[in-house]
Amino acid sequence: MVQVVAGPQGLVNNMQLPKPYNYLKKETGNAIIDEALKLYGTHEIKGPENANPVIIGWAKELGGAVSGWYKSDDEAWCGLFAAICMKRAGYQPPKGFDALRALKYAAWGVSSPGNIPMLGDVMVFARKGGGHVGFYVGEDKTAYHVLGGNQSDTVSIARIARGRLTASRRPDFKGGQAHYIRRIVLNEAGLLSENEA
Repeated sequence: MVQVVAGPQGLVNNMQLPKPYNYLKKETGNAIIDEALKLYGTHEIKGPENANPVIIGWAKELGGAVSGWYKSDDEAWCGLFAAICMKRAGYQPPKGFDALRALKYAAWGVSSPGNIPMLGDVMVFARKGGGHVGFYVGEDKTAYHVLGGNQSDTVSIARIARGRLTASRRPDFKGGQAHYIRRIVLNEAGLLSENEA
């Protein structure tokens, strides 16, 4: 059972990071992943309001057109999650409504060499009816392990089939590559995500 508690930022979830991903707690220097982990377990609110104040607050924090448009967590919010993690980590997310459009992240930052994602990279996936965006935290033989928003209506880690990847991007590290950039090979465990809408 998932318990919802009131925290300093509104409704959050006390969901624990699954044991295979505990290595993420020890990572250093990856500000985007650090920000994403702070939001782990945040989820939609079911019912007539469909408005978790934490998720709606991300839109307000981003400001501009996004703030005025985003009123419900029933809207796709994987891009919103990616944008708020980037902003809080000190990176510029896609501008305006592009921050909400998963497929627009395929032009963010610089391409991962060979389109091979590594720890912390932004990953863009095709899905029926649109796209999905999240952050690489590992891989196995058949899937990428993706930390993202709106995955089963929650900020979670999901296994997404390798063949759905359309782009892998990372920040433009002027003059080199961050020390944490590497592949993380994990065991195959859990079902593949079919649709992150």
